[in-house]
Amino acid sequence: MRTDTAGLSRGLRSRHIRFIALGSAIGTGLFYGSSESIRAGGPAVLLAYLIGGAAVFLVLRSLGEMAVASPSAGSFGEYATRHLGPLAGFTTGWTYAFEMVIVCVADITAVGVYMGFWFPGVPRWIWVLAAVLLIGALNLVSVKVFGELEFWLSLVKIVAIVAMILVGIAVIAFGLGDGGGHVGLSNLWSHGGFFAGGADGFVMSFAVVMFAFGGTEIIGVTAGEAQSPEKTIPSAVNSIPLRIILFYVLTLAVIMSITPWQDIDASGSPFVEIFTGVGLKSAAAVLNLVVLTAALSAINSDIFAAGRTMFGLAERRQGPAVMLKVTRNGVPWVTTLVMIGALLLGVLMNVLMPGEIFLIISSIATFATVWVWLMILLTHVKARRAMSAEERASLKFPVPFWPYGQIAAIVFMAAVMVLLAFDGSTRIALVVGAVWLALLGGVHALWIRPRQPGPQPVSATEGTGCASPDGDAASTEEPARAPR
Repeated sequence: MRTDTAGLSRGLRSRHIRFIALGSAIGTGLFYGSSESIRAGGPAVLLAYLIGGAAVFLVLRSLGEMAVASPSAGSFGEYATRHLGPLAGFTTGWTYAFEMVIVCVADITAVGVYMGFWFPGVPRWIWVLAAVLLIGALNLVSVKVFGELEFWLSLVKIVAIVAMILVGIAVIAFGLGDGGGHVGLSNLWSHGGFFAGGADGFVMSFAVVMFAFGGTEIIGVTAGEAQSPEKTIPSAVNSIPLRIILFYVLTLAVIMSITPWQDIDASGSPFVEIFTGVGLKSAAAVLNLVVLTAALSAINSDIFAAGRTMFGLAERRQGPAVMLKVTRNGVPWVTTLVMIGALLLGVLMNVLMPGEIFLIISSIATFATVWVWLMILLTHVKARRAMSAEERASLKFPVPFWPYGQIAAIVFMAAVMVLLAFDGSTRIALVVGAVWLALLGGVHALWIRPRQPGPQPVSATEGTGCASPDGDAASTEEPARAPR
């Protein structure tokens, strides 16, 4: 490994970035956490996923506009520093790294649950530890290996989800299996109505629904290692609506048509339960392998994202300089090892409280995720308002519905934060979040701000994040070296 600092490798192609985004967005939140959202909102959770997905799309379009103009490994943390100030950038960057750690803990917890399908007598923490060490080691090889791994893991997920939808439709249409229960679309409204959880249940389901979408913002992080960010980022962002409809809404509609929503519990993945319930045990075993692959894929993406974010923080002197060290292949190995160490704490949590860990972790991850999304939106609004008419006209990937869509998304994200206070199981997320932000504020005041250089004059081009003619921001080619 190299001990000097150097730039990251631009080894990610278009297909890598598409599937990295899928890997982070389609994981534990869908395959395991969806049972919690179904229990809260009933069939109306389908509408919640559509509304939440629309809001996330607006976030990603805001991020996409900035990422195409100025691709950077620091991504939204760097943009927040540039447009909202060093404290905003510091809290945004480290909260995103915190989010990835928390989401990873949820993902590795799900790995233990899935392995229990085949090995119910083996302690969960053993599988969790194995997953941490395996994925951590693979992330140390090279960004190209990471991209290829994520491409194939995510491809397995996509093929499996499409196959599950087709098999599920066959089960509904032809009554396959011998589960004995009623199967049909009428399950979506026959058990208490479409809004079976009531208005309260529907609203509260957003806390879990938004957790499921967490990680989609990794698209911005990949820009720093993309070969042609001006092409790959728009393509990845614009495919989000179709993914939401196919991978969330249609999939969960099939699940609740086969198994009435009130019969779905959190003992395992609802994707596996539906086929076990109708007597297709071999299909359930195959699907369990798929959801296991999905969890490993999500862990892979999250380790990548957190590592690159911490690298970007170190570049801006908002993190320890040691985090700038990379391998010969351009992999920030120190940040990857930090992530592995943090995930080992998740192993300990699975030993101490295996029953309650997922809901606690997912609610904390929701707070961190929505906070980051809010900061992305506020950063974009500030950046746009600082642009001249000529600069706005020259944008290669401008957001739609400006400014009303961004305002609506900001209001929605703020409302989700408030929702966390109305349930005892999620209220802890606000407490942890407040402590985390206060801690970051203290660290910034005592350590970061005294080390920051004085304000430098910023040109109009730098202030608005415009890219160089070849599509890459000049700052990403020669990353700033932090003082030793």
